[in-house]
Amino acid sequence: MIQIVSFYFFAAILLAAAAMVIFSRNPVHSVLWLIVAFFNAAGLMVLVGAEFIAMLLVIVYVGAVAVLFLFVVMMLDIDFAELRAGFAKNLPLGLLLAIILVVELVLGLGAYRAGAVELGVADGAAKVVTNTPNIEAIGALLYSKYVFLFETAGLILLVAMIGAIVLTHRKRTGTRPQNISQQNQRRPEDAVRNVNQPVGQGVEI
Repeated sequence: MIQIVSFYFFAAILLAAAAMVIFSRNPVHSVLWLIVAFFNAAGLMVLVGAEFIAMLLVIVYVGAVAVLFLFVVMMLDIDFAELRAGFAKNLPLGLLLAIILVVELVLGLGAYRAGAVELGVADGAAKVVTNTPNIEAIGALLYSKYVFLFETAGLILLVAMIGAIVLTHRKRTGTRPQNISQQNQRRPEDAVRNVNQPVGQGVEI
C-alpha cells in the first residue's frame, strides 16, 4: 500500500514540476523546478529497485547538470523583454517543430503497437547473476566491458565543462591586467597609508 501511495505522490509532484519548468517565465525558476523534478524522478527509480539510476539522477543531474544550468542562466545577462520578443518572432517555427514532434510520437507509438523489430538473438553474455545487487552488476559491466566508453563519456563531460567556463568567462574592460610578481614585491608601507582626516571633509580616493 505504501508503495502505491509513494508512486502517485512522486509522480504527481514530478508532473507538476515538469509543467512549471515549461510555464515559468523566469529561467532561474525553471531550473529550480527542474531540480525538483529530478529529485522526484529519483524517488520513482528507488521504488522500482533501480537505486543506481536514482543515485545518478541526484549526483549527476542535480549535482552537476542542473547546477551548471543555473550557473549559466545566472551568469548571462538575460533581457526578458528581448526574450519575449524573440518568442513571438519564432512562434511559427516553434509550432512547426511541435507538430513534427507530435507526428513522430504518433508514428512511434503506432510502430511500437505493431510489434517490435527483432535485431538479433540474445546470446546470454549480458545475463545478470540473480544474487548480485544492481550497483555491483552495473559496476562490473562499466569497468570491464564498457570501460573505454565510460572513459570517453568522462572526457566528453570534461570538454563540456571547459566549454561552459570559456563561454561564461568575461574580460573586464578598463582595468589593468593583474601582475602577480608586482603584488608579491609590494612593501607594507606602500600598501597602507595613514591619513589624519579632518572632521567634516570628504576622503580622497
